Amino acid sequence: MTAIDGATRRQFLKEAGAATVLVGTSFDAASYARIAGANERFVLGLVGCGGRGQDLMKHFAQQGAVFTVVCDPDETRLRQARAATEGSAETAKDFRRVLESREVDAVVVATPDHWHALPTILACDAGKDVYVEKPLAYSVAEGRAMVEAARRTGRIVQIGTQQRAGEHYRRAVEMIQQGGLGKITRARVWNVWNNTLRIGGGRWGGIGDPPDSDPPFGVDYDLWLGPAPKRPFNPNRFHWNYVYYWDYAGGMITGWGVHHIDIVHWALGQDAPLAVAVSGGKYVLTDSRETPDTLDAFFDYPGFTLQASFYHANARLIEGRDYGVAFYGTNGTMLLTREGYEVWPEGDKRQAVKNDGSPQDGPFQKEFIENCKNHRKPFADVETGHKSSVPVLLANIAYKTGRKLKWDASGEHFVDDPQAGAFLQREYRKPWHL
Repeated sequence: MTAIDGATRRQFLKEAGAATVLVGTSFDAASYARIAGANERFVLGLVGCGGRGQDLMKHFAQQGAVFTVVCDPDETRLRQARAATEGSAETAKDFRRVLESREVDAVVVATPDHWHALPTILACDAGKDVYVEKPLAYSVAEGRAMVEAARRTGRIVQIGTQQRAGEHYRRAVEMIQQGGLGKITRARVWNVWNNTLRIGGGRWGGIGDPPDSDPPFGVDYDLWLGPAPKRPFNPNRFHWNYVYYWDYAGGMITGWGVHHIDIVHWALGQDAPLAVAVSGGKYVLTDSRETPDTLDAFFDYPGFTLQASFYHANARLIEGRDYGVAFYGTNGTMLLTREGYEVWPEGDKRQAVKNDGSPQDGPFQKEFIENCKNHRKPFADVETGHKSSVPVLLANIAYKTGRKLKWDASGEHFVDDPQAGAFLQREYRKPWHL
Protein backbone atom coordinates (compact mmCIF):
# COMPACT_ATOMS: atom_id res chain seq x y z
CA MET A 1 0.00 0.00 0.00
CA THR A 2 1.40 3.37 -0.92
CA ALA A 3 0.88 6.79 0.55
CA ILE A 4 -0.74 9.62 -1.41
CA ASP A 5 1.04 12.97 -1.51
CA GLY A 6 -0.93 16.21 -1.53
CA ALA A 7 -0.90 16.72 -5.29
CA THR A 8 -1.82 13.11 -6.00
CA ARG A 9 -4.64 13.29 -3.47
CA ARG A 10 -6.09 16.42 -5.07
CA GLN A 11 -5.95 14.82 -8.50
CA PHE A 12 -7.51 11.63 -7.09
CA LEU A 13 -10.45 13.58 -5.70
CA LYS A 14 -10.83 15.56 -8.92
CA GLU A 15 -10.94 12.40 -11.02
CA ALA A 16 -13.24 10.73 -8.52
CA GLY A 17 -15.69 13.58 -8.80
CA ALA A 18 -15.73 13.33 -12.57
CA ALA A 19 -16.48 9.61 -12.33
CA THR A 20 -19.31 9.91 -9.82
CA VAL A 21 -22.52 8.19 -10.89
CA LEU A 22 -25.63 10.00 -9.72
CA VAL A 23 -28.89 8.07 -9.57
CA GLY A 24 -31.15 10.60 -7.88
CA THR A 25 -31.79 14.31 -8.05
CA SER A 26 -30.57 17.17 -5.95
CA PHE A 27 -32.99 18.43 -3.30
CA ASP A 28 -35.10 21.34 -4.51
CA ALA A 29 -35.71 24.73 -2.92
CA ALA A 30 -39.09 23.74 -1.53
CA SER A 31 -37.73 20.77 0.41
CA TYR A 32 -34.77 22.83 1.59
CA ALA A 33 -37.08 25.55 2.87
CA ARG A 34 -38.98 23.03 4.97
CA ILE A 35 -35.90 22.60 7.15
CA ALA A 36 -36.03 25.09 10.01
CA GLY A 37 -32.97 27.22 10.59
CA ALA A 38 -31.22 26.01 7.43
CA ASN A 39 -28.20 28.24 7.96
CA GLU A 40 -27.59 26.68 11.39
CA ARG A 41 -28.11 23.11 10.29
CA PHE A 42 -25.68 20.32 11.04
CA VAL A 43 -25.35 18.68 7.65
CA LEU A 44 -24.39 15.05 7.16
CA GLY A 45 -23.57 12.81 4.23
CA LEU A 46 -24.21 9.07 4.55
CA VAL A 47 -21.89 6.45 3.07
CA GLY A 48 -23.54 3.04 3.30
CA CYS A 49 -27.34 2.94 3.27
CA GLY A 50 -27.97 -0.53 4.69
CA GLY A 51 -29.81 -1.37 7.88
CA ARG A 52 -27.36 0.30 10.25
CA GLY A 53 -26.93 3.30 7.98
CA GLN A 54 -30.68 3.91 7.83
CA ASP A 55 -30.93 3.38 11.57
CA LEU A 56 -28.27 6.04 12.13
CA MET A 57 -30.20 8.41 9.89
CA LYS A 58 -33.13 8.20 12.31
CA HIS A 59 -30.98 8.78 15.37
CA PHE A 60 -29.17 11.75 13.85
CA ALA A 61 -32.42 13.24 12.54
CA GLN A 62 -33.85 13.08 16.06
CA GLN A 63 -30.94 15.28 17.12
CA GLY A 64 -31.74 17.86 14.43
CA ALA A 65 -29.14 16.82 11.86
CA VAL A 66 -29.95 16.82 8.14
CA PHE A 67 -28.72 14.40 5.47
CA THR A 68 -28.30 16.14 2.13
CA VAL A 69 -26.50 13.35 0.24
CA VAL A 70 -26.63 9.57 0.65
CA CYS A 71 -24.33 7.10 -1.10
CA ASP A 72 -24.47 3.35 -1.74
CA PRO A 73 -23.59 1.09 -4.69
CA ASP A 74 -27.09 -0.45 -4.42
CA GLU A 75 -29.87 1.69 -5.93
CA THR A 76 -32.53 -0.05 -3.84
CA ARG A 77 -30.87 1.04 -0.63
CA LEU A 78 -30.30 4.48 -2.04
CA ARG A 79 -34.02 4.90 -2.67
CA GLN A 80 -34.82 3.73 0.86
CA ALA A 81 -32.37 6.21 2.38
CA ARG A 82 -33.60 9.05 0.20
CA ALA A 83 -37.18 8.30 1.22
CA ALA A 84 -36.13 8.78 4.84
CA THR A 85 -35.27 12.39 3.96
CA GLU A 86 -38.72 12.92 2.37
CA GLY A 87 -36.99 12.89 -1.00
CA SER A 88 -34.76 15.86 -0.28
CA ALA A 89 -31.36 14.16 -0.28
CA GLU A 90 -29.19 13.83 -3.33
CA THR A 91 -28.20 10.25 -4.13
CA ALA A 92 -24.98 8.87 -5.56
CA LYS A 93 -23.45 5.45 -5.90
CA ASP A 94 -19.92 6.69 -5.27
CA PHE A 95 -19.01 7.86 -1.75
CA ARG A 96 -16.66 10.49 -3.12
CA ARG A 97 -19.68 12.60 -4.02
CA VAL A 98 -19.97 13.40 -0.30
CA LEU A 99 -16.43 14.75 -0.27
CA GLU A 100 -17.28 17.24 -3.01
CA SER A 101 -20.15 18.80 -1.08
CA ARG A 102 -19.17 22.05 0.55
CA GLU A 103 -22.23 22.07 2.80
CA VAL A 104 -21.58 18.64 4.37
CA ASP A 105 -20.13 19.09 7.85
CA ALA A 106 -19.50 15.44 8.63
CA VAL A 107 -19.64 12.02 6.99
CA VAL A 108 -21.34 8.96 8.48
CA VAL A 109 -19.61 5.74 7.34
CA ALA A 110 -21.83 2.67 7.76
CA THR A 111 -20.35 0.40 5.11
CA PRO A 112 -19.03 -3.16 5.32
CA ASP A 113 -15.76 -3.33 7.26
CA HIS A 114 -13.50 -3.38 4.19
CA TRP A 115 -14.87 0.06 3.20
CA HIS A 116 -14.33 1.87 6.52
CA ALA A 117 -10.81 3.16 5.98
CA LEU A 118 -10.80 4.96 2.64
CA PRO A 119 -13.99 7.03 3.11
CA THR A 120 -12.80 8.04 6.58
CA ILE A 121 -9.31 9.04 5.50
CA LEU A 122 -10.45 10.89 2.39
CA ALA A 123 -13.21 12.64 4.35
CA CYS A 124 -10.61 13.91 6.82
CA ASP A 125 -8.47 15.15 3.94
CA ALA A 126 -11.52 16.90 2.49
CA GLY A 127 -12.08 18.76 5.76
CA LYS A 128 -15.01 16.64 7.02
CA ASP A 129 -15.51 15.17 10.47
CA VAL A 130 -16.43 11.48 10.53
CA TYR A 131 -18.69 9.09 12.41
CA VAL A 132 -17.57 5.57 11.45
CA GLU A 133 -19.06 2.25 12.48
CA LYS A 134 -17.18 -0.53 14.24
CA PRO A 135 -14.84 -2.29 13.91
CA LEU A 136 -12.80 0.75 13.02
CA ALA A 137 -11.05 -0.99 10.15
CA TYR A 138 -10.55 -4.23 8.27
CA SER A 139 -6.89 -4.42 9.32
CA VAL A 140 -4.56 -3.03 11.96
CA ALA A 141 -2.65 -1.02 9.34
CA GLU A 142 -5.87 0.57 8.10
CA GLY A 143 -6.87 1.51 11.64
CA ARG A 144 -3.54 3.17 12.31
CA ALA A 145 -3.80 5.08 9.02
CA MET A 146 -7.25 6.33 10.05
CA VAL A 147 -5.89 7.56 13.38
CA GLU A 148 -3.03 9.32 11.64
CA ALA A 149 -5.40 10.95 9.14
CA ALA A 150 -7.54 12.33 11.95
CA ARG A 151 -4.52 13.70 13.77
CA ARG A 152 -2.87 15.09 10.64
CA THR A 153 -5.97 16.98 9.60
CA GLY A 154 -7.30 17.85 13.05
CA ARG A 155 -10.71 16.33 12.25
CA ILE A 156 -13.12 14.81 14.74
CA VAL A 157 -13.47 11.06 14.14
CA GLN A 158 -15.79 9.08 16.41
CA ILE A 159 -16.29 5.31 16.24
CA GLY A 160 -19.77 3.84 16.64
CA THR A 161 -19.30 2.19 20.04
CA GLN A 162 -22.54 3.71 21.29
CA GLN A 163 -22.54 1.75 24.55
CA ARG A 164 -20.19 4.42 25.90
CA ALA A 165 -23.13 6.83 25.94
CA GLY A 166 -25.25 4.58 28.16
CA GLU A 167 -25.56 5.99 31.67
CA HIS A 168 -25.78 2.52 33.20
CA TYR A 169 -22.52 1.54 31.45
CA ARG A 170 -20.87 4.58 32.99
CA ARG A 171 -22.19 3.71 36.44
CA ALA A 172 -21.02 0.11 36.08
CA VAL A 173 -17.55 1.21 34.98
CA GLU A 174 -17.37 3.65 37.89
CA MET A 175 -18.22 0.87 40.35
CA ILE A 176 -15.46 -1.32 38.92
CA GLN A 177 -12.89 1.47 38.89
CA GLN A 178 -13.70 2.35 42.50
CA GLY A 179 -12.97 -1.24 43.55
CA GLY A 180 -16.52 -2.40 44.08
CA LEU A 181 -15.76 -5.87 42.69
CA GLY A 182 -12.36 -6.11 44.36
CA LYS A 183 -9.43 -7.28 42.26
CA ILE A 184 -10.67 -8.44 38.87
CA THR A 185 -8.61 -11.32 37.53
CA ARG A 186 -10.70 -12.24 34.50
CA ALA A 187 -13.34 -10.90 32.17
CA ARG A 188 -15.46 -12.61 29.55
CA VAL A 189 -17.39 -11.35 26.51
CA TRP A 190 -19.64 -13.43 24.27
CA ASN A 191 -22.36 -13.92 21.70
CA VAL A 192 -24.08 -17.30 21.47
CA TRP A 193 -26.40 -18.17 18.59
CA ASN A 194 -27.50 -21.43 16.96
CA ASN A 195 -27.40 -21.09 13.19
CA THR A 196 -28.30 -24.75 12.67
CA LEU A 197 -31.95 -24.23 13.58
CA ARG A 198 -33.07 -22.81 10.22
CA ILE A 199 -31.90 -21.16 7.02
CA GLY A 200 -32.14 -17.45 6.47
CA GLY A 201 -29.17 -15.81 8.15
CA GLY A 202 -29.20 -13.50 11.13
CA ARG A 203 -29.18 -14.67 14.70
CA TRP A 204 -30.79 -18.06 14.23
CA GLY A 205 -30.31 -19.03 10.60
CA GLY A 206 -27.62 -20.61 8.49
CA ILE A 207 -26.90 -18.86 5.21
CA GLY A 208 -26.92 -21.82 2.85
CA ASP A 209 -24.70 -22.20 -0.20
CA PRO A 210 -26.25 -20.43 -3.18
CA PRO A 211 -24.50 -20.43 -6.56
CA ASP A 212 -22.71 -17.42 -8.01
CA SER A 213 -24.91 -15.18 -10.11
CA ASP A 214 -25.12 -11.79 -11.76
CA PRO A 215 -25.34 -8.83 -9.37
CA PRO A 216 -28.86 -7.52 -8.76
CA PHE A 217 -30.10 -4.83 -11.11
CA GLY A 218 -28.93 -1.40 -10.00
CA VAL A 219 -25.90 -2.64 -8.04
CA ASP A 220 -22.41 -1.42 -8.91
CA TYR A 221 -20.72 -4.59 -7.68
CA ASP A 222 -17.20 -3.52 -8.65
CA LEU A 223 -17.59 -0.42 -6.50
CA TRP A 224 -19.04 -2.51 -3.65
CA LEU A 225 -15.93 -4.71 -3.76
CA GLY A 226 -13.65 -1.67 -3.81
CA PRO A 227 -10.23 -2.57 -2.39
CA ALA A 228 -11.26 -6.20 -1.72
CA PRO A 229 -10.20 -8.98 -4.12
CA LYS A 230 -12.20 -9.47 -7.30
CA ARG A 231 -14.74 -12.27 -6.86
CA PRO A 232 -17.79 -13.48 -8.79
CA PHE A 233 -20.98 -12.07 -7.30
CA ASN A 234 -22.64 -14.34 -4.75
CA PRO A 235 -25.66 -13.33 -2.68
CA ASN A 236 -24.04 -14.76 0.44
CA ARG A 237 -21.06 -12.45 0.12
CA PHE A 238 -23.26 -9.39 -0.20
CA HIS A 239 -24.98 -7.10 2.30
CA TRP A 240 -25.37 -8.46 5.84
CA ASN A 241 -23.80 -11.89 5.33
CA TYR A 242 -20.52 -10.32 4.19
CA VAL A 243 -19.50 -10.46 7.85
CA TYR A 244 -18.79 -14.19 7.47
CA TYR A 245 -16.19 -13.80 4.68
CA TRP A 246 -12.54 -12.94 5.20
CA ASP A 247 -12.40 -10.61 2.19
CA TYR A 248 -14.72 -8.10 3.87
CA ALA A 249 -14.83 -8.74 7.63
CA GLY A 250 -13.95 -11.22 10.36
CA GLY A 251 -17.07 -12.93 11.66
CA MET A 252 -19.05 -11.94 14.70
CA ILE A 253 -15.94 -11.45 16.82
CA THR A 254 -15.36 -8.32 14.75
CA GLY A 255 -19.07 -7.59 14.28
CA TRP A 256 -19.94 -7.67 17.98
CA GLY A 257 -16.67 -8.17 19.82
CA VAL A 258 -15.44 -4.60 19.51
CA HIS A 259 -18.45 -3.32 21.49
CA HIS A 260 -17.76 -5.74 24.33
CA ILE A 261 -13.97 -5.42 24.44
CA ASP A 262 -14.29 -1.64 24.37
CA ILE A 263 -16.17 -1.85 27.68
CA VAL A 264 -13.50 -4.12 29.19
CA HIS A 265 -10.77 -1.68 28.17
CA TRP A 266 -12.72 1.24 29.61
CA ALA A 267 -13.52 -0.44 32.90
CA LEU A 268 -10.14 -2.02 33.59
CA GLY A 269 -7.90 0.73 32.28
CA GLN A 270 -5.98 -1.46 29.83
CA ASP A 271 -6.23 -1.08 26.08
CA ALA A 272 -3.78 -3.58 24.60
CA PRO A 273 -3.30 -7.32 25.08
CA LEU A 274 0.12 -8.83 25.61
CA ALA A 275 -0.75 -12.05 23.78
CA VAL A 276 -3.64 -13.89 22.16
CA ALA A 277 -4.44 -17.55 21.52
CA VAL A 278 -7.51 -18.93 19.78
CA SER A 279 -9.32 -22.25 19.76
CA GLY A 280 -12.15 -23.07 17.39
CA GLY A 281 -13.22 -23.93 13.88
CA LYS A 282 -16.04 -24.45 11.46
CA TYR A 283 -17.19 -27.69 13.03
CA VAL A 284 -20.83 -28.13 12.09
CA LEU A 285 -22.21 -25.51 9.70
CA THR A 286 -22.06 -26.62 6.09
CA ASP A 287 -23.00 -23.30 4.53
CA SER A 288 -20.53 -21.24 2.53
CA ARG A 289 -19.30 -18.97 5.31
CA GLU A 290 -15.56 -18.91 5.89
CA THR A 291 -15.41 -17.78 9.52
CA PRO A 292 -15.66 -20.33 12.35
CA ASP A 293 -18.95 -21.39 13.93
CA THR A 294 -17.20 -21.93 17.27
CA LEU A 295 -14.45 -19.68 18.55
CA ASP A 296 -12.82 -18.86 21.88
CA ALA A 297 -10.11 -16.21 22.00
CA PHE A 298 -7.96 -15.90 25.11
CA PHE A 299 -6.14 -12.63 25.70
CA ASP A 300 -3.41 -11.95 28.26
CA TYR A 301 -3.58 -8.41 29.66
CA PRO A 302 -1.51 -6.92 32.46
CA GLY A 303 -3.20 -8.24 35.63
CA PHE A 304 -6.10 -10.15 34.08
CA THR A 305 -7.21 -12.48 31.32
CA LEU A 306 -10.03 -11.96 28.84
CA GLN A 307 -12.01 -14.73 27.16
CA ALA A 308 -14.03 -13.85 24.06
CA SER A 309 -16.53 -16.54 23.03
CA PHE A 310 -18.53 -16.56 19.80
CA TYR A 311 -20.66 -19.64 19.26
CA HIS A 312 -22.99 -20.20 16.29
CA ALA A 313 -23.89 -23.85 16.84
CA ASN A 314 -25.29 -23.84 20.37
CA ALA A 315 -27.34 -21.12 22.06
CA ARG A 316 -26.98 -22.16 25.70
CA LEU A 317 -26.88 -18.88 27.61
CA ILE A 318 -23.77 -17.68 29.43
CA GLU A 319 -24.54 -15.94 32.73
CA GLY A 320 -28.18 -16.13 31.63
CA ARG A 321 -27.69 -14.01 28.47
CA ASP A 322 -26.96 -14.67 24.81
CA TYR A 323 -24.48 -11.79 24.81
CA GLY A 324 -22.75 -9.66 27.39
CA VAL A 325 -19.68 -8.68 29.37
CA ALA A 326 -18.84 -10.29 32.71
CA PHE A 327 -16.24 -9.16 35.22
CA TYR A 328 -15.04 -11.62 37.87
CA GLY A 329 -13.56 -10.00 40.98
CA THR A 330 -12.58 -11.05 44.47
CA ASN A 331 -15.63 -9.26 45.91
CA GLY A 332 -18.20 -10.16 43.27
CA THR A 333 -19.22 -10.80 39.66
CA MET A 334 -20.87 -8.27 37.36
CA LEU A 335 -22.95 -9.05 34.28
CA LEU A 336 -23.24 -6.01 32.02
CA THR A 337 -25.45 -5.76 28.92
CA ARG A 338 -27.36 -3.07 27.07
CA GLU A 339 -30.38 -3.89 29.19
CA GLY A 340 -28.63 -3.20 32.49
CA TYR A 341 -26.20 -4.76 34.95
CA GLU A 342 -26.33 -7.08 37.91
CA VAL A 343 -23.77 -7.83 40.62
CA TRP A 344 -23.58 -11.05 42.62
CA PRO A 345 -21.40 -10.71 45.73
CA GLU A 346 -18.73 -13.11 46.89
CA GLY A 347 -19.71 -14.11 50.43
CA ASP A 348 -20.81 -11.10 52.47
CA LYS A 349 -18.30 -8.66 50.98
CA ARG A 350 -20.93 -6.46 49.36
CA GLN A 351 -24.66 -6.16 48.58
CA ALA A 352 -26.27 -7.59 45.47
CA VAL A 353 -26.93 -4.84 42.92
CA LYS A 354 -29.27 -4.63 39.93
CA ASN A 355 -29.64 -1.66 37.59
CA ASP A 356 -31.76 -1.22 34.48
CA GLY A 357 -30.42 -0.18 31.11
CA SER A 358 -30.32 3.29 29.58
CA PRO A 359 -30.38 4.80 26.07
CA GLN A 360 -27.20 4.57 24.02
CA ASP A 361 -28.11 5.41 20.45
CA GLY A 362 -29.55 8.90 20.47
CA PRO A 363 -27.35 10.32 23.24
CA PHE A 364 -24.32 8.99 21.36
CA GLN A 365 -25.21 10.74 18.11
CA LYS A 366 -25.97 13.91 20.06
CA GLU A 367 -22.47 13.71 21.56
CA PHE A 368 -20.97 13.45 18.08
CA ILE A 369 -22.75 16.56 16.87
CA GLU A 370 -21.68 18.50 19.96
CA ASN A 371 -18.11 17.22 19.60
CA CYS A 372 -17.98 18.47 16.02
CA LYS A 373 -19.51 21.86 16.79
CA ASN A 374 -17.15 22.42 19.72
CA HIS A 375 -14.18 20.66 18.11
CA ARG A 376 -13.95 18.45 21.17
CA LYS A 377 -12.18 15.11 21.26
CA PRO A 378 -14.81 12.35 21.48
CA PHE A 379 -15.02 9.92 24.36
CA ALA A 380 -15.17 7.25 21.63
CA ASP A 381 -12.28 8.81 19.74
CA VAL A 382 -10.71 7.16 16.69
CA GLU A 383 -7.66 6.13 18.74
CA THR A 384 -9.86 4.50 21.37
CA GLY A 385 -11.81 2.77 18.62
CA HIS A 386 -8.58 1.53 17.04
CA LYS A 387 -7.38 0.05 20.31
CA SER A 388 -10.72 -1.64 20.91
CA SER A 389 -10.67 -3.07 17.37
CA VAL A 390 -7.11 -4.38 17.42
CA PRO A 391 -7.75 -7.37 19.77
CA VAL A 392 -10.44 -8.90 17.55
CA LEU A 393 -8.24 -8.46 14.48
CA LEU A 394 -5.36 -10.14 16.33
CA ALA A 395 -7.65 -12.99 17.37
CA ASN A 396 -8.50 -13.74 13.76
CA ILE A 397 -4.80 -13.73 12.87
CA ALA A 398 -4.13 -16.17 15.72
CA TYR A 399 -6.94 -18.35 14.35
CA LYS A 400 -5.46 -18.30 10.85
CA THR A 401 -1.91 -19.04 12.01
CA GLY A 402 -2.96 -21.62 14.59
CA ARG A 403 -0.66 -20.44 17.35
CA LYS A 404 -0.39 -18.10 20.31
CA LEU A 405 0.90 -14.68 19.30
CA LYS A 406 2.75 -12.14 21.40
CA TRP A 407 1.85 -8.51 20.71
CA ASP A 408 3.99 -5.39 21.00
CA ALA A 409 1.39 -2.63 21.26
CA SER A 410 3.95 0.19 21.21
CA GLY A 411 5.09 -0.74 17.71
CA GLU A 412 1.90 -2.53 16.69
CA HIS A 413 3.65 -5.68 15.56
CA PHE A 414 3.93 -9.31 16.61
CA VAL A 415 7.02 -10.36 18.52
CA ASP A 416 9.32 -12.50 16.35
CA ASP A 417 6.57 -13.65 13.99
CA PRO A 418 6.82 -12.12 10.50
CA GLN A 419 4.35 -14.67 9.09
CA ALA A 420 1.64 -13.41 11.44
CA GLY A 421 2.75 -9.86 10.75
CA ALA A 422 1.85 -10.26 7.09
CA PHE A 423 -1.82 -10.29 8.13
CA LEU A 424 -1.63 -6.81 9.67
CA GLN A 425 -2.27 -5.21 6.29
CA ARG A 426 -3.26 -6.32 2.82
CA GLU A 427 -2.67 -5.30 -0.76
CA TYR A 428 -5.51 -3.21 -2.15
CA ARG A 429 -7.13 -4.10 -5.44
CA LYS A 430 -6.26 -1.49 -8.06
CA PRO A 431 -7.02 1.35 -8.58
CA TRP A 432 -7.67 1.71 -4.84
CA HIS A 433 -4.78 2.43 -2.54
CA LEU A 434 -4.28 3.57 1.03
